[in-house]
Amino acid sequence: MALRMIRDERDPILRKKSKEVREVTPRIKELTTDMLDTMYHANGVGLAAPQVGILKRVIVVDIEPEMRDPHVFINPQIIEQEGACMGQEGCLSVPNRVGEVERPTRIRLRYLDLAGQEQELEAEDFFARAICHEVDHLEGILFIDHPEFVPVDPEDPGVMD
Repeated sequence: MALRMIRDERDPILRKKSKEVREVTPRIKELTTDMLDTMYHANGVGLAAPQVGILKRVIVVDIEPEMRDPHVFINPQIIEQEGACMGQEGCLSVPNRVGEVERPTRIRLRYLDLAGQEQELEAEDFFARAICHEVDHLEGILFIDHPEFVPVDPEDPGVMD
C-alpha cells in the first residue's frame, strides 16, 4: 500500500489541465493502485491524479467503498449527458467545505481500462455525479468553482461525507 499526499485547494497543480495518457504502462497501473489506496485511506469515493500531484488524465471512483468495487478510468470523456440535479458534494482537496452543485443525472463515458482498451459506460445519479466531479479535476476545476455552488454547513447531520 502506497499512500500519496492529497493536494489541497491552495496547490496550483489543481488549477492545471491534465495531459492525456498515451499508453497504459506499469507506472500508470501503479499510480491507479496508489490512488485507490489513498482514496480509501482518506474515506473518499473518488480521486483524480492531479489531487496527488500528477497531471495525467486518470481518475478512480468507488461510490460504495465498503464493498470495494473500484472503477479506474483513463482518459475519461463524457460523451453524453442528460438531466440535471442539484446535490451535495465535498472534496478531499477542499477539506471542511461542502456545497450543492448541479450535475447531470445520467452520463455516458468513454475511457481506457487498465488493459488499454477503449470502453464505454453509462452512469446515473450519485455514480454520474462522482465521475463528473473527478473529470472536472482533470480540467483544473474544483466543485467550489461552479457558478451555482451553494455552500452547506458541514456540521449539518444531513450532509454526506
